[in-house]
Amino acid sequence: MVRLPLTPEEVERGQRLGALLRRARGGRSMLDVALDARVSPETLRKIETGRVATPAFPTIAALADVLGLSLDAVWAEIHQPERGAGPARPGRKAGERLAS
Repeated sequence: MVRLPLTPEEVERGQRLGALLRRARGGRSMLDVALDARVSPETLRKIETGRVATPAFPTIAALADVLGLSLDAVWAEIHQPERGAGPARPGRKAGERLAS
């Protein structure tokens, strides 16, 4: 299977995801978190360092659960515009939800 190269946006989202997971892990060891989430420590290391910018959803969900993060919080963090770039749409603040 041939994988297409990642876009700069995908790479940036992967870096934000890795930073979020590192912050949420705090003082816990990478090994403990990985084992609790049932992922390999190498997989967690690659995600945290941005080497795996687009991990599978079940992996993200398992890590978020172990780290006490809601999937909404993960989504908001990795899809936020770059700091200082302004809102994605005129008239809306970054992170503001659309009315249902």
